[in-house]
Amino acid sequence: MNPQTITLISFGNFEKCFLEKLAEAVKHEFNCSADIQETRVDLSEFYDPGRRQYNGDKLLREVIFLNIPGSFKTIGLFNVDLFIPILTYIFGQAQLGGRAAIASLFRLNNEQYGMKSDDSFLLDRLKKEVIHEIGHTYGLIHCHVPTCVMRSSTYVEDIDQKDAQLCIKCRKLIGLI
Repeated sequence: MNPQTITLISFGNFEKCFLEKLAEAVKHEFNCSADIQETRVDLSEFYDPGRRQYNGDKLLREVIFLNIPGSFKTIGLFNVDLFIPILTYIFGQAQLGGRAAIASLFRLNNEQYGMKSDDSFLLDRLKKEVIHEIGHTYGLIHCHVPTCVMRSSTYVEDIDQKDAQLCIKCRKLIGLI
């Protein structure tokens, strides 16, 4: 791996083609190499029965403590309903200016909202969420440019309305231009 490798770690059943498309988007957006790995973890220790969700803070710590040789940044990919104590749910989370992040497919599925399954929407949403969370690991905060991938997303519709790319201002802040 080169010094600027971002590692996507699958913590679940993701199709290889799906992961490859995510990795390609990361590679393109951050001008780096992207590696895909798979691992298993007993998710029961992260489950909060009172909320019937998984604790994002604890899962992020799990990813932080993974030692991936040669990885510059790491993002854990899940398919569970995530929360943090101050929010009802989250799509993902990151160490601001750190090296780790997480993202979940769970609330990005059309089926969650009573709509027909759409794999292209799902992939597009997860690309945006992954790029957004990795952006936080580079130190980027939420952006006010409406189409920037770093704009905050409270609802899935917010994700749909933005692009899968960083705006010029955000690209400059992390040295991509």
